Amino acid sequence: MPFSTSPFRRAAEALETKAALDAPANPARAVAGKLLSPAPIKAALSGSWLGHALHPILTDLVIGSFVSASVLDFVGGEDSEAGAERLLAVGIASYAPTAVTGVSDWADRAGGDPGVRRVGIVHAASNAIALSLYGASLASRRAGSQQRGKLLALAGGAVMGAGGYLGGHLAYVQGVGVETQPAPAAAS
Repeated sequence: MPFSTSPFRRAAEALETKAALDAPANPARAVAGKLLSPAPIKAALSGSWLGHALHPILTDLVIGSFVSASVLDFVGGEDSEAGAERLLAVGIASYAPTAVTGVSDWADRAGGDPGVRRVGIVHAASNAIALSLYGASLASRRAGSQQRGKLLALAGGAVMGAGGYLGGHLAYVQGVGVETQPAPAAAS
């Protein structure tokens, strides 16, 4: 099935047309634009100093930590419970810088594109819900309820997957965070 006929792709494209999402998206974009626009902040968050967008690198840390915790939950046994908790803590701790770099990339493109604003606000909300579920998972585990913690992590993973799909849509379909300028020619 071609990507363009995927039900997930159609759902993401449908979000682009939902004017009701402008109510949260427009003020969020305005605030993000003001807070993240000074040149030194923008340069740090964009990854220009690295020669690569920073947000996708950081998403690997968040997603990798959370997914690895779930793998330990299901194949590691009781001996891996502490490791799963540590991985959840790493994912939670790395969420904020990942989110800020994503908001910075989104704010750059969202100003003139309502579809980007709308999909971006749902992407952000999905990720915030996933973070809440992973936080509840860690709290449950620390309170002695491993099973509840594992179920909350699974729910977090499902929501994170939906948010991740929308993040991919933003990057690969809408071009958010994609450098469109040609690289400078190498010196001879």
